[in-house]
Amino acid sequence: MKAVILAGGEGTRLRPLTSNQPKPMMPLVNRPMLEHIVALLAKHGFDDIVVTVAYLGNQIRDYFGDGSDFGVRMRYATEEQPLGTAGSVRNAADELDETFLVISGDVLTDIDLGSFVQAHRDHKAEVSIALKRVENPLEFGIV
Repeated sequence: MKAVILAGGEGTRLRPLTSNQPKPMMPLVNRPMLEHIVALLAKHGFDDIVVTVAYLGNQIRDYFGDGSDFGVRMRYATEEQPLGTAGSVRNAADELDETFLVISGDVLTDIDLGSFVQAHRDHKAEVSIALKRVENPLEFGIV
């Protein structure tokens, strides 16, 4: 299955930590956050991944390469200028010819992606979105 990982943001709210590395490459338990996402995707059968990159994207490319060391196939869609979330996915469209998942490269989650995709298919949905209820959504954004 295919997935798009959004990894092009500058992480400005984390500066100076992100001055010299992209936010998805920030270490979490001695591995970049993005590596945790790639492992989650691989665990749930997503073995064909397009990573959208912009800010310091070469660091991501150099670390992951073609993805073979992580049990997946990885390609990259580069943004020359910020395109936003939808624009990033559109920029990767040439690589997307079937149902695909979009996930942020700077989150920590253990969501059961297999169940999520199965629910999407069972409902014959055009689009599905996974959300987590929180007490104060203003901290994260409102859907």
